[in-house]
Formats: sequence, structure tokens, C-alpha cells
Amino acid sequence: MNVQNYIKLEFASKSSNEAFARAAAAAFAAQLDPTLEELGDVKTAVSEAVTNCIVHAYPEALGRISMRMRILEGNVLEISVRDWGKGIEDLEQAMKPLYTSGGEERSGMGFTIMESFMDKLRVRSAPGKGTTVVMRRSIRPRVGHL
Repeated sequence: MNVQNYIKLEFASKSSNEAFARAAAAAFAAQLDPTLEELGDVKTAVSEAVTNCIVHAYPEALGRISMRMRILEGNVLEISVRDWGKGIEDLEQAMKPLYTSGGEERSGMGFTIMESFMDKLRVRSAPGKGTTVVMRRSIRPRVGHL
């Protein structure tokens, strides 16, 4: 797929940066003229991906998170969220609804939410090396737009 536009951001794994990541994703996606529902879905998926980095990748320390966004041909938004944290021991288990390694206050629905709000979700992880989540969402062109 041809890349039409892209950006790359890097930020500290602080909870205050989750809102920044959501806003950055919304601002970048805006060029595709998404509906409010599509925009909300993208923001929610980004929020889950970044929160996973903050809570699970770096539970004891501050780390770095990279977020890359690309517009691909056919009005496809691709968002990649990467950390260099502790990684996921059992990815298959972690992808199951209600599974969490973050304690009782966590719902264990992060990957499930990402899957439900995006068209495609791919997760790669290696213990001790970090995790990369790649999500894609087609944004339908609206009649009379673009």
C-alpha cells in the first residue's frame, strides 16, 4: 500500500501523555474527514494501546512510547504503538477478554476493545524487549467530500 502521509511521535510513559496521544491521533485522522463515531473509535483504540504501555510495559519505571501514524491508499489509517518495556510472556493468553496482568483495578479488555474499534489488529511482543501494536481502520469517504 502506498503511504499518503505519516507522522511519528515519541513520548514518556506518563499517564498524562495518554490524552496527548488521543488528541494527536484525532488531529492526524481528521485529514480523512471521519465521522465523529469513526474519530471516537480511533481515539478509544489509541487510548487502550497507550494505556497498556503505561500500565504493563513500564509498571515500575518511566519508559518511552513511540506512536507512528500513516495514511495509506484507500483512506486507511494505520496506527502503530510501540514500547521497549517488559513485553508479554504469553501473547495468546493476553489477547483473551478479561485477562489482565495489571491487578484487580484493570478490566483486561484492552486488546478486545482495540479489535472491536479497528478493522485490523496485529500485536508483536518479546519478553524483555517490548511490544508493538499495529491497528488499521478504513475511513469511509463521505458523499460530497474528498
